[in-house]
Amino acid sequence: MTEQLASMDFHPQPQPGAAKPWAFPAPQRGALGNGLTVLHCHRPGQQVVAVEVNLEAPLEAEPQGLDGVATIMARAFNEGTDKHSAEEFAAELERAGATLDAHADHPGVRVSLEVPVSRLPKGLALFADALRAPAFADSEIERLVANRLDEIPHESASPARRAAKELSKQLFPADARMSRPRQGTEETVAAIDAAAVRAFYEKHVRPATATAVVVGDLTGVDLDGLLADTLGAWTGNTAEARPVPPVTADDTGRVVIVDRPGAVQTQLLIGRIGPDKHDRVWAAQILGTYCLGGTLTSRLDRVLREEKGYTYGVRSFAQVLRSAPDGTGAAMLAISGSVDTPNTGPALDDLWKVLRTLAAEGLTDAERDTAVQNLVGVAPLKFETAANVAGTLADQVEQHLPDDFQARLYRQLAETGTVEATAAVVSAFPADRLVTILVGDAAKIEEPVRALGIGEVTVVTG
Repeated sequence: MTEQLASMDFHPQPQPGAAKPWAFPAPQRGALGNGLTVLHCHRPGQQVVAVEVNLEAPLEAEPQGLDGVATIMARAFNEGTDKHSAEEFAAELERAGATLDAHADHPGVRVSLEVPVSRLPKGLALFADALRAPAFADSEIERLVANRLDEIPHESASPARRAAKELSKQLFPADARMSRPRQGTEETVAAIDAAAVRAFYEKHVRPATATAVVVGDLTGVDLDGLLADTLGAWTGNTAEARPVPPVTADDTGRVVIVDRPGAVQTQLLIGRIGPDKHDRVWAAQILGTYCLGGTLTSRLDRVLREEKGYTYGVRSFAQVLRSAPDGTGAAMLAISGSVDTPNTGPALDDLWKVLRTLAAEGLTDAERDTAVQNLVGVAPLKFETAANVAGTLADQVEQHLPDDFQARLYRQLAETGTVEATAAVVSAFPADRLVTILVGDAAKIEEPVRALGIGEVTVVTG
């Protein structure tokens, strides 16, 4: 047998090739005659084209007493046009192999299309009709409102959603839109009708203040002509986007317990607001936050999950709320997770010890190196699809960032040192300036939490 193997000719073992340099794709800019700004990015091999349109219709612009009207409007873009009923429109999208989605958030409304490049003309025509002349039929708006009202009790039953709602209420002034649920309350949603949706659309949706992002394999596609024939037919006034107030918040250290009698776990959400992506500290803040709680190997997980067994996982993150070049924007800096009820006090105690250790001793070079590898090393995989590239470019537009921001961010992350990352995460999560929301059984967790001395403790009904 050995002699037979020795006489066999083996195929040469494949060798890895040289690594190719990678950078986040750079888009090309243009504009249509109706004022619509266009960014496009040719991605060879991406046969499904992604289109994202940013509409300057922020939640802050919703009329008083009609919180949620932006969400209902966004959902109604899928419910028929001046050419097709809701059922016909859905059928036409299906024939084109296309999907259309939309959602509303604090910066505005985002409408998204994915369609095979072979059917791009048909997909863009339908997309343009949805933006240009949505039907907003009374019956469809009534159905969407009813659906939204059905969702609210389910969201209230979710500890994570309830914690997020309470954190917003606690952080932001009562008269600020950010203090209230993004998609409205039962009272405000119930007040929405087709007339309110049409009025919001007519006041805030127009091409002159919108931006379209197109990403995919555009080989042989006359994109300029195609856009002119579809989205270019969309008309509207040229009024400038309305100004929005700066983001302000009260991060005085305190604890709010949302009482859920009998809960076997405590949902925790600890947060404050901090710098957005326009701040020079953003890269270091992202890196330090990832070291703190970005993955299973982060410090919070190592202590609370691996060593103590309090939780399945705790995460820290920075999420942009609203971004502005003049420094009036902000990001939510938060730590979230859940722990078993009996160990709520000990888990919080250990969490605060982690934060204080960071301030006293800092991160390690090994933690920093692992974070860089995980954040920068996976970037080419993260942006393999056209949809992910389009979404990130649309985020940059929405946040008033330069087109090369994402590419520069990865370079900055790779160049950021351990000392810088430590300073940023310590500044992001100061142990004495955090609002802590706990959704759990107040009768069992209130006294242990009070004993920690991490802030005044208030109990509210769940």
